[in-house]
Amino acid sequence: MGVAVSLGAALGAAAPATVQAAEIRVVTSGGFSAAYDQLIPLYEQATGHKVTTERGASIGNAPDSIPSRMARGEQFDIVILADSALDKLIEQGKVQPGSRVDLARSMIGMSVRKGTPIPDITTVEALKQTLLNAKSIAYSASASGTYLSTELFQRLGVADQIKDKATKIYSERVGAVVLRGDAEIGFQQVSELLPFKELQYVGALPDEVQQRVFFSAGVATGAPQAEAARHLIRFLAAPAAAAIVRSTGMEPAATTAR
Repeated sequence: MGVAVSLGAALGAAAPATVQAAEIRVVTSGGFSAAYDQLIPLYEQATGHKVTTERGASIGNAPDSIPSRMARGEQFDIVILADSALDKLIEQGKVQPGSRVDLARSMIGMSVRKGTPIPDITTVEALKQTLLNAKSIAYSASASGTYLSTELFQRLGVADQIKDKATKIYSERVGAVVLRGDAEIGFQQVSELLPFKELQYVGALPDEVQQRVFFSAGVATGAPQAEAARHLIRFLAAPAAAAIVRSTGMEPAATTAR
C-alpha cells in the first residue's frame, strides 16, 4: 500500500498535460514483465489511462518477437526490451531518437524442478561441470540465450559437448519447459524464472561470467499517444517504483551504474 501511495504521489507531480484518458499500446519483452505486470494496474488506477500490452522476445526472428512485430509495421506507443535491441530499433528509425529510458538491470539465473538435485553454479568451474553433467538444458531465444549460446558456452569450452542437449526456447518461458520436465536445467533472466514458484531457483551465474542487461523503454516512431507514452515511461522509471522492480529480481536502473 505504501508503494502505491508513493507512486500515486509521483504521478500527481508529473501528470501529463493531456487530461483526456488515453489508450497506450505497449510491447514488452519478458525480462521486465514481472515488474511491469505489478506496476501497470497502479498506473491505470491512478491516471484513468488504459494500457494494452503485447509481448515478444527482444531479439530473433520468431513471428511474435519484437523486431518481427516492428518489421511488419505493427503500431505501438512504447517498446520495452533489452537495451542493445532497443538501440537497433532506434537506428532503424522505428523508435524515436532520444526517447530511450533505462528501467532496470537484469541478470541470468538458473532453475530446476523442485525435488531434484540442486546443481552447483556458485563458481565458474562448478557451472562448467553442471553444464557437462546435465542431461538436458533449456535457454531463452532472447538476449540471455544469445549470450549463452554465442559467447558463454564457447568461453567455458563446453559448446561442442552440450550442443546436442541444449535447446533454444522460442515463444515460451524457459521455466515452463523445465516445469513439465522437458529440460533438467533452465537458464533465463532471473525476473523471468522467479514467477515459477513450482521450480527451485538455484541462483544467478557467477559474477565473472554474468551478463548484465538493461531493459529499456522507448517511444515508437509515429506513436499515436506519444505524450502519454512518455508519462508512462517516467512512471516505470520513477524511484517510487524501485521496490517493486527489486522484488522481481531486477535492479532499478536509477540505482545502478552502467
